[in-house]
Amino acid sequence: MHESVLLKEAVDLLQPERGGVFFDGTFGRGGHSRAILQRLPADGRLVATDKDPQAVAEARQLEVEDARFSLHHGSFAEADIILRNAGVAKLSGALLDLGVSSPQLDQAERGFSFNKDGALDMRMDTTRGMSAAEWIAVAGEEEMTRVFRDYGEERYARRIARAICAAREEAPIERTLQLASIVAEAHPRWEKHKHPATRVFQAIRIHVNNELGDLERALGILFDCLAVGGRLVVISFHSLEDRIAKRFMK
Repeated sequence: MHESVLLKEAVDLLQPERGGVFFDGTFGRGGHSRAILQRLPADGRLVATDKDPQAVAEARQLEVEDARFSLHHGSFAEADIILRNAGVAKLSGALLDLGVSSPQLDQAERGFSFNKDGALDMRMDTTRGMSAAEWIAVAGEEEMTRVFRDYGEERYARRIARAICAAREEAPIERTLQLASIVAEAHPRWEKHKHPATRVFQAIRIHVNNELGDLERALGILFDCLAVGGRLVVISFHSLEDRIAKRFMK
């Protein structure tokens, strides 16, 4: 059973018992949404979205169980369109739980984990966009270096990018363990208790899913949608997301 991060803390901050319409921008496996619904008055509404088709499939059952809940397949960066289509003008609260979820990491075929062998995909939404393998096949050394440095804060970004470009000349890079091995061999200094491919996998995932761009857009949209006294709650895992959220909320 997947347990949502900071479940009680996030819902306490939202205060759904105040009523009105709430937005869950990252349904995932539904932990936060279900907790919001438990405290939401009978005349309240919860509108949720998720990029992941597996999350959407799981949410359909909740739509059947609770008429206050509706789920829309898409990015929270499209919140303005989603809310307009749902007939929502103002929100009492909105929640974003950023990053990759443990169910996504646990499924080797999703390509998020450097510890499990699977297709090098990494897309949150497997129905659209360029996969990690497709990006690695066409990205130049300069672009890779920038992505690894800016999104992974990888000190040895250029060295690793050069190694990947050399390796793909020998054979396509299409598997997670294949990429992890290339990065590990190229990385000159391994951090204690951290796989040397950690930062590169994070960077590629952020890039192919446009995670930081989506976050910046969503924050502005959701803030503008808040009613007087409305609350915006953001759960972030790493420093890049954290800086964007804190800078916006200042």
